[in-house]
Amino acid sequence: MAKLPDNPLILVDGSSYLFRAFHAMPNLTNDEGEHTGAIYGVINMLRSMIKQINPTHIAVVFDAKGKTFRDEIYADYKANRPPMPDDLREQIAPLHQIIEALGLPIIVEEGVEADDVIGTLSRQASEAGIATLISTGDKDMAQLVDDHVTLINTMTNTLLDPEGVKEKFGVPPELIIDFLALKGDKSDNIPGVPGVGDKSALAMLQNLGGLDEIFGNLDKIESLSFRGAKTMAAKMQEYEEQARLSYELATIKTDVTLHVAPQELVPSTADTKKLAELYRRYNFKRWLEEVESQGPVTDTAASSSQDSVDTNYQTVLSKSDLQSWIEKLKQAPLVALDTETTSLNYMEAELVGLSFAVSPYEAAYVPVAHDYPDAPEQLERNWVLQQLKPLLEDPSLLKVGQHLKYDKNVLANYDISLKGIAFDTMLESYVHNSVAGRHDMDSLAERYLGIQTTKFEEIAGKGAKQLTFNQIPLEHAAHYAAEDADVTLRLHQMLWPKIEPHTGLKHILKDIEVPLISVLSDMEYTGVLIDSQQLKEQSQHLATRIMELEKEVHELAGEEFNLGSTKQLQTILFEKMQLPVVKKTPKGAPSTSEDVLQTLAMDYPLPKLLMEYRGLSKLKNTYTDKLPKMINHRTGRVHTSYHQAVAATGRLSSTDPNLQNIPIRTEQGRKVRKAFVAPKGCKIVAADYSQIELRIMAHLSGDKGLLNAFAKGLDIHKATAAEVFNVPLDDVTSEQRRNAKAINFGLIYGMSAFGLSQQLSIPRHEAQAYMDLYFERYPGVLRYMHDTREQAKSQGYVSTVFGRRLYLPEIKSSNGARRKGAERAAINAPMQGTAADIIKKAMLTVSDWIKKDASQDVKMIMQVHDELIFEIKEQNVEAHRQRIVELMEKASTLDVPLLVEAGIGDNWDQAH
Repeated sequence: MAKLPDNPLILVDGSSYLFRAFHAMPNLTNDEGEHTGAIYGVINMLRSMIKQINPTHIAVVFDAKGKTFRDEIYADYKANRPPMPDDLREQIAPLHQIIEALGLPIIVEEGVEADDVIGTLSRQASEAGIATLISTGDKDMAQLVDDHVTLINTMTNTLLDPEGVKEKFGVPPELIIDFLALKGDKSDNIPGVPGVGDKSALAMLQNLGGLDEIFGNLDKIESLSFRGAKTMAAKMQEYEEQARLSYELATIKTDVTLHVAPQELVPSTADTKKLAELYRRYNFKRWLEEVESQGPVTDTAASSSQDSVDTNYQTVLSKSDLQSWIEKLKQAPLVALDTETTSLNYMEAELVGLSFAVSPYEAAYVPVAHDYPDAPEQLERNWVLQQLKPLLEDPSLLKVGQHLKYDKNVLANYDISLKGIAFDTMLESYVHNSVAGRHDMDSLAERYLGIQTTKFEEIAGKGAKQLTFNQIPLEHAAHYAAEDADVTLRLHQMLWPKIEPHTGLKHILKDIEVPLISVLSDMEYTGVLIDSQQLKEQSQHLATRIMELEKEVHELAGEEFNLGSTKQLQTILFEKMQLPVVKKTPKGAPSTSEDVLQTLAMDYPLPKLLMEYRGLSKLKNTYTDKLPKMINHRTGRVHTSYHQAVAATGRLSSTDPNLQNIPIRTEQGRKVRKAFVAPKGCKIVAADYSQIELRIMAHLSGDKGLLNAFAKGLDIHKATAAEVFNVPLDDVTSEQRRNAKAINFGLIYGMSAFGLSQQLSIPRHEAQAYMDLYFERYPGVLRYMHDTREQAKSQGYVSTVFGRRLYLPEIKSSNGARRKGAERAAINAPMQGTAADIIKKAMLTVSDWIKKDASQDVKMIMQVHDELIFEIKEQNVEAHRQRIVELMEKASTLDVPLLVEAGIGDNWDQAH
């Protein structure tokens, strides 16, 4: 029997309860004759649920006004439903007002239904391993149930977990959509297949599988034991399109773009004044008495922005106060530090103030540049920085911060080199569990300290009128800034004990991630030189070619249409031109994804042109148009931001610009790389680890064949081909090598025989035979894959060679597709994660060498995938290139040699 999960995220289907309360409650009205029954029913349900569960995370979700994407797909969607009664419609606005006054987050998203918002949030929460309780009376929601998601019908107080769904409906959650697609849904006017009811739908689903399996085995239907089985195959064939449409209509979206994440759905303090006003107006007397007597309105754990301990936050406005805090900082074993600035762009940001904490609940804010009218007199910025500079640059005075790389860059603008970085709470959370949720301070405070911090929007406002920090009144700004330092210190005290006992995690944090802060900061601050004129010329050429492609596509299609519209593209490709459907979306529509177009492009000209159009448009919008605008006016260079706490595997990512996504296999992509140039008197050197993930696979699997091939320096793909196809090394054909390469890389990413058959355009059984031969020749790889899957299932995570942990919340999911995805990730993550660790270790090693021996000649300017890019003075470029290769190859030790290839050029493309 299902049990209530511990401390779940609660997602309330407000629209479902609104309709049910309206029909279930008596016709209540207030003194003015306004209807209140539905309001009372929903609020009563919310109050009792909060009292029972006491959630720290909750949201109430309602349908928005107007049509949704389903109405575009099917004009008769919900056509059977009568219009909303006026006496229900008038209750919606006051209901929303009361929910907001209770402090509960409320979500209304246009163009989709409440179900889709709940589906998206529950999927995000589930993927992060967060227990979720969906409060609804809607049976369609059963499709969302998994190991982390449970349904509760508050009106009947029943719970449904995966087992409960199967017991109630006869099929598991993953077949609920198929069930609805077959039998239809009268309430939503989903047509289904005429003549298919509960029994026949269940018989087909239980014996044959989902819609795809049923349509693939129509001949087997007549042997099933339900009335009408003998004629059902013909009926199914006749109504296949209708069944597919019904599947699409019944599918709850789980990929809606939302502006809030599950971890952010924290209730705020109830507005008792507003509640009293609303309760009085709508004659909810008992609740009004509670509010007026200051009784609890909600019992949520996160009902206050700080916990019960008193805080001692000081605003430092005098020289003597600053000196006394400097003495405190000098004596402290660890100082929490934070800066407040005018911008998130570290190159543009101006320092407005600094905050410090040396013990929990005690912190200070030193304002230096609040310049709103009537702002109190503050200490002069340069004088303050002069006093603090020796401490900030003292490596023996240990510091902790939240995302200290930003603060280090900001201080560099004022000629201060921040040293003594001992910890970073963002990185502590990331190393502890990279997939637990977001790693920003507000999320961490709520997750690990159980408190709700002051949000920036609360003191600065939102949108176009949002204030910058220098414009915020000091009485608000000082508390916010001091709280940042205090909470950072307390987070460190909570997180470090979770990491310290584990040797591997401690090594990743203290020896890799924290030292890397300074290396990345230096790279960001150095920036990279861009030839803007070259990019502008490329943009013009791209614009011309994009227009030509659009015209060619329209000519081939025989009509004009919007190339960016998936729906219009589906109509052109699969209805008008009758191209084969390679793959379907989860909702049953023909897919127009990149890999589908790639497959179709092998035989049809229009998809080939479309792929070129998409590629060039993305390149133009993302790089050739944008990069010249990103050149900093002060340095004349482009300064990216590297992110250490985003990719689950430990890989670095970058934004503004995203350096990782510049294509290298296309001529136009390489042209963008040509615009990354060396300054006068210098050359670009690009040093790249060769086949690093395959080498890590050899190390991890310990397979003798692979270890031997790498030890001898053989062409690994050629060596694999020789083994798999049983031919001498010298007789391997280029096609055999290509096939072996596909197998080698495919296995790293958990590719199936079907995936390999698609990639090589060969029958599935042939691809399976290749894989069987591969595993016969390299049994260590097969053993590694099996052992890793089992290890992931037993402990919930896998590890890199150096001890980084990669958690897999879906590894025991009852949803087969998600579980398989987690198993593939389990095999790949140790390789990707180890590769990430190796490149980071290399960056640390090379950076140390540059500082000691080559600071006048060498600058490390970029990191992309397994590649490091340098600017090197021309006269010493060859000697330094050799030294970099040597350092990178020795940065880590595996059971196979690491190989680094490094090129020299006037630009990045030439050097690669």
